[in-house]
Amino acid sequence: MSTVEGCIAGGVAGVAVEAVLYPIDTIKTRLQVARGGVNIVFKGLYSGLAGNLAGVLPASAIFIGVYEPAKQKLLEIFPENLSALAHIAAGTIGGAASSLVRVPTEVVKQRIQTGQFKSTPAAVRLIIANEGFKGLYAGYGSFLLRDLPFDALELCIYEQLRIGYKLAAKRDLNDPENAMLGAFAGAITGAVTTPLDVVKTRLMVQGTQKYYNGICDCVRTIVKEEGAHALFKGIGPRVLWIGIGGSIFFGVLEKTKKILAQKHSQTNAQ
Repeated sequence: MSTVEGCIAGGVAGVAVEAVLYPIDTIKTRLQVARGGVNIVFKGLYSGLAGNLAGVLPASAIFIGVYEPAKQKLLEIFPENLSALAHIAAGTIGGAASSLVRVPTEVVKQRIQTGQFKSTPAAVRLIIANEGFKGLYAGYGSFLLRDLPFDALELCIYEQLRIGYKLAAKRDLNDPENAMLGAFAGAITGAVTTPLDVVKTRLMVQGTQKYYNGICDCVRTIVKEEGAHALFKGIGPRVLWIGIGGSIFFGVLEKTKKILAQKHSQTNAQ
């Protein structure tokens, strides 16, 4: 698969997931930032969706556009029995590349979801005015701490499941099977990385208040004031969201890749 085809497939899959599951993500974010009680507001669950899609599209395109070529190159380097390492490395590279777009998108989205701003343009303008350009990258370190392991682990689990399934079935996977494996990979990865997600969310939404002074301080403060269980706040919506999201993302991704491959073959045949 070419870089351009990877970008197209990734962009389509990313937008599909975000459009469908945005309300669950909003609930998850509000649960994670709530200190003490959990009186969650269920209004405005689609707040900021349009602006977020404008960031998700290029971020997802970059992610898969970088991941696919990197995976192919690494699979040529690593022996077959170490293919999991190739998938982990490629996922990390893709995640790092897309983070330049994903982090500002995530910061703006979560500030809107928690009611700090009403619209994406207003959020971007006021964040830069009050915090400087670096405000758009608030929590960047914690984002990488969460998302690089997440991307690497989810893609590794998914790719290894596909390899095992294809060997057992002795055929290519169909669309429902790709979606099922994507859901399984997403749910497992989502559960394991929930504490990282809680820390990332707290750092991103604190704005100029600076309640937490970095990743380690955030973890210590949460455990001290709320208990260790608070690191797993929002795990239910997160596992549900990422499980379903994995199903949609990988299902749409594989379908789009298949369509693009067919069009490519038809073009070459002419």
